[in-house]
Amino acid sequence: MKRYVMVGGGVAALAAAEAVRRQDAGSEILLFSEDPFGFYSRPGLAYLLTGEVPEKQLFPFSAQDFRRLRLRLLHHRVAAVDLRAHVVVTAEGKEVGYDRLLLATGSSAVMPSLPGAALEGVVKLDDMQDARRILKLARRARRAVVVGGGITALELVEGLAARGVRVHYLLRGERYWRRVLDEHESAIVERKLEEDGVRIHRHAEVAEILGKRGRVAGVRLKNGEVIKCKMVAIAVGVRPNKGLAEAAGLRCGRGVLVDAFMRTGDPDVFAAGDVAEVYDPLSGRTVLDTLWPTARTQGRAAGLNMAGANHPYRRKVPINVTRLAGITTTIIGTVGQPGADKDTLGIVRGDSETWRTLPDAIAAQEGFEVNRIRLMIAGRHIVGAIIMGNQLLSQPLYRMIAGQADIAPVREQLLRPGAPIADILAAFWEQWRVQDGNRTVSV
Repeated sequence: MKRYVMVGGGVAALAAAEAVRRQDAGSEILLFSEDPFGFYSRPGLAYLLTGEVPEKQLFPFSAQDFRRLRLRLLHHRVAAVDLRAHVVVTAEGKEVGYDRLLLATGSSAVMPSLPGAALEGVVKLDDMQDARRILKLARRARRAVVVGGGITALELVEGLAARGVRVHYLLRGERYWRRVLDEHESAIVERKLEEDGVRIHRHAEVAEILGKRGRVAGVRLKNGEVIKCKMVAIAVGVRPNKGLAEAAGLRCGRGVLVDAFMRTGDPDVFAAGDVAEVYDPLSGRTVLDTLWPTARTQGRAAGLNMAGANHPYRRKVPINVTRLAGITTTIIGTVGQPGADKDTLGIVRGDSETWRTLPDAIAAQEGFEVNRIRLMIAGRHIVGAIIMGNQLLSQPLYRMIAGQADIAPVREQLLRPGAPIADILAAFWEQWRVQDGNRTVSV
């Protein structure tokens, strides 16, 4: 009987455990998780902050589900891995042997080195404990400052605003999420935030977090301006938790490097989720993804291969459906914009490096108010899309991008100034779906 050990309590580890159990009904599965809350929906924390979803709905696995998997959940921190001895060592010094090991250690928020960063009231949004702390602090905070870009920064801004906190949102650059959104899309998000009472400060950098009796009292900007507040929320990016792998001697780049089967340089050790750096055949380079569906897919592939299957992980076109300032937004494929994003350090949570690649493509777009479509077209194919507001074309666009639909019949129509892109795409989709009805594109 084999023993499978999963280090990490997120969706990648759970997906791997489920896949192992489907392949191997009798072996032992141990899951080490440092998170005292166990397994819950990380994307759902945004809705917990706004009050739209109660905490209990963020736990998709019941005790019965864990029993069904015959999985032992151990709330201990793994401090080391001994590859030669095939053991993991807990922080208490206990050695636990394994036949196959999965590292699904995720990523952690980057906290910049700022004077005052250790004050009570400086927060991030990594996990349930962070979310509870934010909600507790928000009950007595009249003002808060949010620093950063990307999806998590917006989650913090919206969550605090929904709790009645006056939010000052600091952007180091001239607009929001420059490497992913274009100027019009950034403006849509910023305008909606301002309508909801959020004050946006552009070209604003924090020099110091000010304190009083150990608690946050405000921030001083580099231009000398002081903003009084009781909370400072920071979301400037995330960094893969690769320390355990590096200390064990596994090959690492920005994350833990894996092959097509999610296997590390050691044949009995696998990695999946935010910590895994995977090869992207489309770009010919290794990339990081911090997307929940991607972590689940990677975990499933890793679990199957840990149990002896020959199941390569095929990286799909990255897609995420999220909310930006209350606007449902779908981001698919390659949509990058020129110029560095000063508000983020590397990758951000809920992000794919593919999005931020600058495509050798031209844009076709239409939009009014909060309903907008932007396409990135390279040759005879759509390589990326952003859909804000009405989402009727989201799945058709994903299928056309993933299936490399030949848009030559409508390419010139799509690129014509003022073209009714949604109507053109809808008509083309109906035709392509019939012609390529035997084509299967999984989402």
